[in-house]
Amino acid sequence: MNKKLLILVCLFCIGLCITAKSQDTMNNVQKMSYALGANNGEQFKNLGIEIDTEMFFKGLKDGMGGTREMTDEQMQAAFMLLDQTIKDNQQKILLEEKKKGQEYLAQNKLNAGVSETPSGLQYKVIVMGTGAKPTATDKVKVHYHGTLLDGTVFDSSVQRGEPITFPLNGVIRGWTEGLQLMPIGSKFIFYIPSDLAYGDRGTQGIKPGATLIFEVELLEINPVEE
Repeated sequence: MNKKLLILVCLFCIGLCITAKSQDTMNNVQKMSYALGANNGEQFKNLGIEIDTEMFFKGLKDGMGGTREMTDEQMQAAFMLLDQTIKDNQQKILLEEKKKGQEYLAQNKLNAGVSETPSGLQYKVIVMGTGAKPTATDKVKVHYHGTLLDGTVFDSSVQRGEPITFPLNGVIRGWTEGLQLMPIGSKFIFYIPSDLAYGDRGTQGIKPGATLIFEVELLEINPVEE
């Protein structure tokens, strides 16, 4: 069993061990434990791993008590099965997400106001500003709202109520390219294919091969000091 998967299992276990409590009655350890458990539970869900919680807790109890019922060889075989299941699920998810993205983008570029660059990045101008445009080496300050194709919000500075500043060459390729099209004061919608986003690996809350949609407002440009 690889180390990353082992860590996920351990953290998921911690989260499941927290009984249902409100935020007001949790102590700090419980809050941290629950957050880790919930976060990694979502990752298991995204990986398509089915967990039998009854057997999970039985294995936990037996392991802590030194009375586990499986031999080392049987444990290793189970971990190999788990690893293969994850690989198979990731490949299936990847193909499904890429197909959905390709179909969406093929239709989307036909919509009024949508443009496409040679890289495959699609964008729509909501507001065209009149200020300067950033270069790839600048820092930019933006407000953004990111969703999946089904409308699920995975990240949003707008919802947090606080814009973010970052070097333009330190983000996904779709952002690096797209923001250079925007004068200060502009608001665009970007439709970003997976190869310009998080690729075949995905990231937290974003499946492998996922096409992403961002509404981005460029607030400031701050050239990087030499």
